Amino acid sequence: MRLARWIADGAVAEGVVYADRMLAFTDGTTVRDLLETGLDAALEMGRRTVDTADGSEPRLDEVRLLAPLVPASIRDFVAFEEHVEGVAVSVDGRGGVPEEWYRYPTFYFTNPHSVLGPGDEVVPPRTEALDFELELAAVIGPAPRGGANLTPTEGAAAIFGYTIMNDWSARDVQGREMQVRLGPAKGKDFGTSLGPVLVTADEFADLIDDEGFLALRAEARVDGVLVGDDLISNMGWPFGELVAYASRNTRVVPGDVLGSGTTGHGGCLAELWGRAGERVPPPLSEGSVVALSIERIGELTGRVGAPVPVPDIPPARPRSRARTR
Repeated sequence: MRLARWIADGAVAEGVVYADRMLAFTDGTTVRDLLETGLDAALEMGRRTVDTADGSEPRLDEVRLLAPLVPASIRDFVAFEEHVEGVAVSVDGRGGVPEEWYRYPTFYFTNPHSVLGPGDEVVPPRTEALDFELELAAVIGPAPRGGANLTPTEGAAAIFGYTIMNDWSARDVQGREMQVRLGPAKGKDFGTSLGPVLVTADEFADLIDDEGFLALRAEARVDGVLVGDDLISNMGWPFGELVAYASRNTRVVPGDVLGSGTTGHGGCLAELWGRAGERVPPPLSEGSVVALSIERIGELTGRVGAPVPVPDIPPARPRSRARTR
């Protein structure tokens, strides 16, 4: 089942995409409601919605798609070894994958208030190194024991569905921030695109191998040119293990989004820059169009807008470190 949120005739609707028709839930049900009730109830709601359609519903090309959910939180992992290896070269000129990467699936939290939908324009900070990141995102539904300290099997069972994620990145801003050994922050939190739809987990069951890896093909294009392609199964950990790690000593809840991290083999420009030793292809600029596609989900596009002037923040002032007034 393919769930979506959209605007038609000036109103926001939520429902099912079926045969290129947008079938809105008629009883006020939202995608978030379905995430709370779980996959079985969601599939039943979808069947009822399809059965009561009368053919008058708007077509997909007649509406403006929104992000398919309003996330409760967004965790973004770094689960592709090839990506880590390539980006490391662009950072320090040497490359290599830190030993610490192999032990646990590291992630950071990004900004759920800067979520963009399909076709939306991203407004970056002032940057000379704007980048995209191609990711598959798992969306959490109900989980055992309130979603705390899950096993990998329980983590996999907590996945409601999947969507495409673009973690827009200002690499120069990100690099400056991480010299302070904290972040990323403003190099990332200006925009995360999700969409075009949320596809329920049952649609992928035949592609999950014995270890839980999901063999979906993913591709990235900039202004129509293919710059990257990979298989999601090249992750270092399957999604069930990402969910389990995210739930350690805390909990995951319905509506949480867990990004896979950037795919390898050109899943972002920074990896290509590292391998080429120069910024080729060039960084994204105003007007660039990025199109990310993942098998069985569709294509998520985004356009780069112009930076907006922001108030300046002065540098830190030298302080005396006095301990008394």
